[in-house]
Amino acid sequence: MRIIAIMNQKGGVGKTTSSVNMAAGLAMQGKKVCLVDLDPQGHASLHLGIEPMGNVPTAYDVFSGFKTLAETRQLVAKNLWVVPATLDLAATELELVDAENREIVLREAIKKMAETEPFDYLIMDCPPSLGVLTVNALTAATEVIIPLQPHFFALQGLSKLLETTALVRRRLNRNLKISGVVLCLYETGTRLAADVTDDLCAFLGESDPEAPWADAKVFQSRIRRNIKLAEAPSYGQSVFDYSSSCPGAKDYAGLVEEIIAGEQAEESPLQQAA
Repeated sequence: MRIIAIMNQKGGVGKTTSSVNMAAGLAMQGKKVCLVDLDPQGHASLHLGIEPMGNVPTAYDVFSGFKTLAETRQLVAKNLWVVPATLDLAATELELVDAENREIVLREAIKKMAETEPFDYLIMDCPPSLGVLTVNALTAATEVIIPLQPHFFALQGLSKLLETTALVRRRLNRNLKISGVVLCLYETGTRLAADVTDDLCAFLGESDPEAPWADAKVFQSRIRRNIKLAEAPSYGQSVFDYSSSCPGAKDYAGLVEEIIAGEQAEESPLQQAA
């Protein structure tokens, strides 16, 4: 099971849009996918038509110990389950502040679910912060994908995010790695986008081989600005269901193909060794 944290502490860079459409695209390719909404705003849940009301179990119940992941997930499409979130999840930051092993709550919950029903992919939509919820995601993850808007200030914020992954890798999760950066809200033909992309590729190419991002790549699929991507959440649908032929759907379909290709590339050395 690939456990992927989609994270960026900066808001408005396409994090939730990428989480939802990556999960939906992988499910359409026959992969069994669970999307865990870790953002108290609950936008990933709303994007797929889930608005938890009343006693509907959510991610907050998992962190509180009242429910398991298997008890909170909801089937929203073929091969696609969602663990929804509500504003209650914001209380987790305070409730876990003095709790023992607070960083591994999610990892243990995922491990328990995988014992009885493993998924091909578990994708976590992280909040736009570097608090307890994000640390839980990084501690549980096998890899991180970073959505990034190709602007100067986005590169400035990237360094803090990389520092956090390095810290979590040293102290909590030795297997954590950054597998790639997705360029979102991309404006083709602009000098700024091209320059930022070049700078990012150069930085990753010169990385310390021991760093979590040593093997990270900039995905070839650029997620262009597209109004259909902005409209799809209001209909409770992924972009594939809302407008399967729009540029946004084509861009995310290309990204999904790259992610699956990465999975196959990791398997091939093992197969050769066997």
